[in-house]
Amino acid sequence: MNEDQVNDIIRRWVKEDLKPEDYQQFKSLGSACLNEGDSAQLLKFLQNEKNQGIVKSMGCVLVAPLVNEAVKNKKSFDHCQAAITHLSRVGACRPDELLHSFLELIEDIDPGAISETILVLVPHLQTVLLCLEERKAAGVGSALFALQKQLSRLPVPYTQRQVEADEHGLCRCCNALAAFTKPFIEAAMRKNGNYITNSEEEELRMELFKFTFLFLFHQRERSQTMNCVFICDFMTSTNVSVHQVTLPAIQVSVSELLFFNSLKKSTQTDNSQSRESRACLAYLLFVQLITLDSFPAVFRPVFVLQCNMEHINQLLNRYKNESHLLKGLALYTKSLESVEDNSLPVSLLDLKSFYDVPQVRPACRQPQWYKSGLQVLQLFINKLDAEAKHKFFRCMLKTSNHAGVESYVVKNIRNQVEFSMKPGNTNKWFLGEELLSLLGLVLCLPQGAQTDLLNSMDRIMESLSLLRYLVIRDKELRSPTDVWEKLCRIKDEYLKMLRVCIGISRGYYSAELKALREDQKLKARATRLVKSITVKHENVSNMSPEVQHQVLQSALVTFDLMESLIVRIEEITEEKRKILT
Repeated sequence: MNEDQVNDIIRRWVKEDLKPEDYQQFKSLGSACLNEGDSAQLLKFLQNEKNQGIVKSMGCVLVAPLVNEAVKNKKSFDHCQAAITHLSRVGACRPDELLHSFLELIEDIDPGAISETILVLVPHLQTVLLCLEERKAAGVGSALFALQKQLSRLPVPYTQRQVEADEHGLCRCCNALAAFTKPFIEAAMRKNGNYITNSEEEELRMELFKFTFLFLFHQRERSQTMNCVFICDFMTSTNVSVHQVTLPAIQVSVSELLFFNSLKKSTQTDNSQSRESRACLAYLLFVQLITLDSFPAVFRPVFVLQCNMEHINQLLNRYKNESHLLKGLALYTKSLESVEDNSLPVSLLDLKSFYDVPQVRPACRQPQWYKSGLQVLQLFINKLDAEAKHKFFRCMLKTSNHAGVESYVVKNIRNQVEFSMKPGNTNKWFLGEELLSLLGLVLCLPQGAQTDLLNSMDRIMESLSLLRYLVIRDKELRSPTDVWEKLCRIKDEYLKMLRVCIGISRGYYSAELKALREDQKLKARATRLVKSITVKHENVSNMSPEVQHQVLQSALVTFDLMESLIVRIEEITEEKRKILT
């Protein structure tokens, strides 16, 4: 397109109403000018007083080409920077439109030029945000969220030498963000000794809070060194700690943020991101001990635990994210450790946060987190008083649907029964009538004769172990007499049904094993698939014939072991009966 044609188009833009295709044509002409090395000519056009109508209407579409050119071509850097400055600072374009263009640009940053792009656009983004007259806080929040998302993609320096080299520019970006947030932090600070109370300033404070602790939370998991850089360079250039700068800026204390924010009626800023930010702050405070020196020591451990359960729940609900899950478990552990054993009352279990969190069921469903989940579960159980333990065990047996967790609960029931039988420890919750309500849940097969014994093996074996212990320690359970009689009825019904299940399962697995052996012996159907059987959540039919044989044989051994325990329980029962008669 020659110069005359371009001039004709420009004259038409001045005289006629603009159409959607005109915006794209304007962007194409600007990009072509930059590609041909005429950045100075483009700058001159944008600064020409005669063109300000066009610039005001369509100038925002040139933001991306100008920033990208400034990043790629150092020769055009000054001209491009001046052009972007003109668009953002002089008011040639509407700030809300420019903000939208900047956010789109951040979203589409070239992965190979993240830090360079951020360093170019951050000063201009700040100018645009300061020019916003409405929804400034929301704009700051959107910009910070977009920037943090891109910065999280940068490799983190792990050594002091890497920090100094700053090969990927993450440290320089943190310095740029420090300058970027400074005017907004100042805007959120006290003025003339009075707190700013309008909703816009309140929202701005919360947006700064969300970004600060979310960024710190995610960077800390990647590098301890980067965390130090962030605290010093992002929050302040004078080595002031996070809580000394950020928390005064949002004009609330740590305890207010963590413990009393949920009591506020306003929901304007209490969204999922705010809840996650508070959960991050709780983790940084109680696990990483950041700002702990400023945290009041007057709160009782039980109160701290009660308040932290909301934050623990927030982290554990992100159980598909390993980092969040492990941090949630760590915060749960730290919150429990300060609580005295056997002190948590049953009333706490009625609170929604305590109902949602203690099961740690999402963690237990992942093998790599199973052990950690059980350790926290045991710690929680240790802190409950007798009545609370009783209620918690009932809840878990009814809702867990995880044989491993249920077997762990049954083992704890036995431990509590044993503890209650010692002198001075007697309580009604694990002896007498109250124990029977638990045993009714333990000694049952919810699916009756159709119960999958192999997938329920852990729970069944632990239940039989508990039953054998109770039969051995019958003396403590025979007073009052009706308790022992009810226990015997529960035992007899359970063992009778379990024998039926074992018989059905043994017959089925024996038939499958016989058929498999015949197939292998005849070699007529060497690749025959066993009927669909699931053992420990793994389909047997997907296994090789050799592994199938091993699994089926192991299942039969398991049934034999169950039956041997049943026989032993009955023998002990008979021996006890003869002694008493």
